[in-house]
Amino acid sequence: MENNKQVPKATLHRYPVYLKALRKLKSEGIERVMSRELAEYVGIESTTIRRDFSFLGNLGKQGFGYKVDDLIRIFSEQLGMNFDEKIILVGCGNLGKALLNYNHWNHVVGEIVCAFDINPAGVSGASVPVYDLKDLPEKKPQGCRIAILCISKDVQPTVDFLVNNGITGLVSFASEHFSVPGTVQVKQIDVVSSIQELVFEANAASEKKAA
Repeated sequence: MENNKQVPKATLHRYPVYLKALRKLKSEGIERVMSRELAEYVGIESTTIRRDFSFLGNLGKQGFGYKVDDLIRIFSEQLGMNFDEKIILVGCGNLGKALLNYNHWNHVVGEIVCAFDINPAGVSGASVPVYDLKDLPEKKPQGCRIAILCISKDVQPTVDFLVNNGITGLVSFASEHFSVPGTVQVKQIDVVSSIQELVFEANAASEKKAA
């Protein structure tokens, strides 16, 4: 984003929120929106929205509002993100199926378009096609680069297989450590560590309050 140095952090954090709302508005057939209308969607004061938008130039006209398509294009360019990512999920156990059932990210970062498992015949009730993991080279959607990893066995070989087939970003729920090339980004989701941190912070806050 060109104006990063001038844009407050709080404003930067709100930009993805605006983009999510704008994409939802577009899906509902809305072509133009006023700041007060957008405010109702995101729960942010219209004056704050207009100030946040001002960092990106003159995006609308008073009394005329903003063109939804124009705002989506500008925010997508400025954020440098592809909000139509085709994501795959690997491992359709209880956690994997829960994530598939939650697959409502189409206004944020894309969606899970298919899943892979070593025993696809044993997976029932999935909201997307489930393929055998060995068929990933043929079944992986064109342009797909992100995988959600929900496996507990053979983690390193599976990761190597994914990377060798074009996956460059992993969201991992696997507890087992694995390594990847420097060109691959990994986001590790560790619920246990998060709870431990939260307990520590809660205890520290309680001690501070009692002091």
